[in-house]
Amino acid sequence: MKLRDKWIKGAICFCAFFCVAVLIWLILYIVINGIPSLNREFFQSLIPSVASTLAIIGMTLVFSVPIGIMCAIYLTEYAKSSKIVKAISFAVDSLSGIPSILYGLFGMTMFVTVLNFKWSLLSGSLTLAIMILPVIIRVCQESLITVPTEYKEGSFAMGATKLKTLVKIVLPCTSRGIVTAIILSIGRIVGETAAVYLTAGMVNRVPESIMDSGRTLSVHLYMLAKEAISFEQAFGTATVLIVIILIVNTATNLIVREKK
Repeated sequence: MKLRDKWIKGAICFCAFFCVAVLIWLILYIVINGIPSLNREFFQSLIPSVASTLAIIGMTLVFSVPIGIMCAIYLTEYAKSSKIVKAISFAVDSLSGIPSILYGLFGMTMFVTVLNFKWSLLSGSLTLAIMILPVIIRVCQESLITVPTEYKEGSFAMGATKLKTLVKIVLPCTSRGIVTAIILSIGRIVGETAAVYLTAGMVNRVPESIMDSGRTLSVHLYMLAKEAISFEQAFGTATVLIVIILIVNTATNLIVREKK
């Protein structure tokens, strides 16, 4: 029995280290191939794409995070009927399984054409906000479930209302889960191409307002690789993309730790 446990533990450790090794190999492969193209002219050419990417990340999170957190709170704390919970959960699961190209077509039809937002950062952000909602809702919902019941009962016993208990007790306990949802969402936003291509456009300029079109780094990378303009610059763009993701994720974690 002990030998069997050792084999199972060894297999689990191997799988874990294999995943880490693949991640490190991918990052090193991209960075090694991208470093030679990193120079002053290259960074200057990326300024519009970086600006568009950061703007879309910020706007998408502003639209999606509050809605996602409130939906998770409703499902966990307020929804009494199991039928309602099942219906909303089914809708969330269905949204998470829709291909990104369909989100792009929906965003182009609804936001670009019907609402006349045209190809703009606003259209792209609203489309991506709908796309990442399932991730935020599910992760936040799981975090809310893990909050000990004793914390809530103690707050109620001291005369706190349900809303005050949620704000002062429950949400601070789920801050790590919320950060995880934000980090996963940022990865999805930064890496998305099809939905952004169809809604935010691909104009390579620094956007002056949310109604301007812009080309994100992922779309810029797609254009470089698709048209075979320069695979060296494509690897360089991917390197910058990885660095931005690491910086944003690290900053998000630091902000949460400061609040704690």
